[in-house]
Amino acid sequence: MFFRKKNKPRERFYLLPGQGGRNYRSKQRIIMRWTVAVALLAAGLLAAGLWWLSGRPL
Repeated sequence: MFFRKKNKPRERFYLLPGQGGRNYRSKQRIIMRWTVAVALLAAGLLAAGLWWLSGRPL
């Protein structure tokens, strides 16, 4: 219990700001939100296109 391993990623030394720690997790969270938003938009556009094509007679 007293000799727990320390969290290695938090203790790394980074040359530039934003490459680790709290800034990195914040940046990853923003990237994940944009990824989900773009995926939902693409899925909606694909669904709308398929719906539109399915209603047209050949």
